Amino acid sequence: MKALIAGAGIGGLTTALFLHRVGIDVEIFEASKEVRELGVGINMLPHAVELLTELGLIDELDAAGVRTRELIYANRFGQVVWRELRGIEAGLPAPQFSIHRGRLLGLIHRAVIERMGAGAIRTGCRVNGFEQNSDTVTVHLTDSDGRPAQAVGDLLVGADGIHSAVRAALHPGEGQPIWSGIMLWRGATPWPKWQDGRTMAIAGGNFAKFVFYPIEKYKQNSGNLLTNWAVMARAGHDRTQGLSLGNWSRPGLLEEVLSFVRDRFHLDYVDPAAIIQGTDAFYEYPNCDRDPLPRWSFGRVTLLGDAAHPMYPVGSNGASQAILDARSLSQHLRAADTIEAALTAYDAERRPVTAKIVLANRKGGPEGVIDMVEARAPEGFDDIEAVATHEERERVVRGYASLAGFGR
Repeated sequence: MKALIAGAGIGGLTTALFLHRVGIDVEIFEASKEVRELGVGINMLPHAVELLTELGLIDELDAAGVRTRELIYANRFGQVVWRELRGIEAGLPAPQFSIHRGRLLGLIHRAVIERMGAGAIRTGCRVNGFEQNSDTVTVHLTDSDGRPAQAVGDLLVGADGIHSAVRAALHPGEGQPIWSGIMLWRGATPWPKWQDGRTMAIAGGNFAKFVFYPIEKYKQNSGNLLTNWAVMARAGHDRTQGLSLGNWSRPGLLEEVLSFVRDRFHLDYVDPAAIIQGTDAFYEYPNCDRDPLPRWSFGRVTLLGDAAHPMYPVGSNGASQAILDARSLSQHLRAADTIEAALTAYDAERRPVTAKIVLANRKGGPEGVIDMVEARAPEGFDDIEAVATHEERERVVRGYASLAGFGR
């Protein structure tokens, strides 16, 4: 069996590793001329880390990232709304990792090359469309020289992101991604260690949120840690100039992001304006997704990751769910009698779950706990229990964890 994969991102490359593990040949087509280690911080949830451990990547993850010990939700004054241990410290079978997205992609990419050879990935090859019959799938490409080309395999996996050409062929006329009116700015810069160097904090509420966590290990006497920050704020639907939906690499505007944090946040562990101003380059991302689909799989073709279920970047779930997709797809292909049956079973398992997460993320995901508290106590509180009971707060946070598949 030979699988063709559109896209060499985290989802596509992880799919290649899982398919290779069950004896399926793989050829990957990536539109970019090279697989580059770009981006800023990302969190890998424990259930996804458990699967990457199955692939033999835990040592590489430990070398590249941080085992997140604790997550703290706070209001804009730094008052704690909820705190909880994460990963192994929370009694789960695997850690949570905070890591630079480029380093994560790099270690998965290296594993693909080591196990399948450099020829498994064809860079500079854009998937334009496909056709299938009862025996094969033929993918139509534009190669690295701009010439038309073809590839033939037994199945096609569209892991080509929020602007997926495979999705567009399966669901024509869907149009552009849906923007929420919320803008996300993200950057990473060396910054002094906070607490144990393994703690993540999300502060704020409905108007704006500020995210702060380290993405490299603390070493004694080593100085600052590479630290990820993010601001998510309601820019408004009239903020359309230069909007680039689904583009993670558009440079952010300093004064625009500062207007959402300056004189608003009063945190004892970091001044958001200071770390933003201390960052050489940072990026803006319009918070967008797509409506859940009624179907991913058509014959020998299916979708995976952001091509299947693009979601708002809350709850640390996008890449983690792509990895769960990859493992599920490989298991169904190994077990089913036909490719069509395998893709149908994969669709039935993964599509309903991820659809619920997409919709939950539109409502704020687990970060809704600080929205709830700010709505009730916008100027802070003396007693959190008087604002929202432990049970109320737990219902928001734990309910999301269970939905996403990593709750206890």
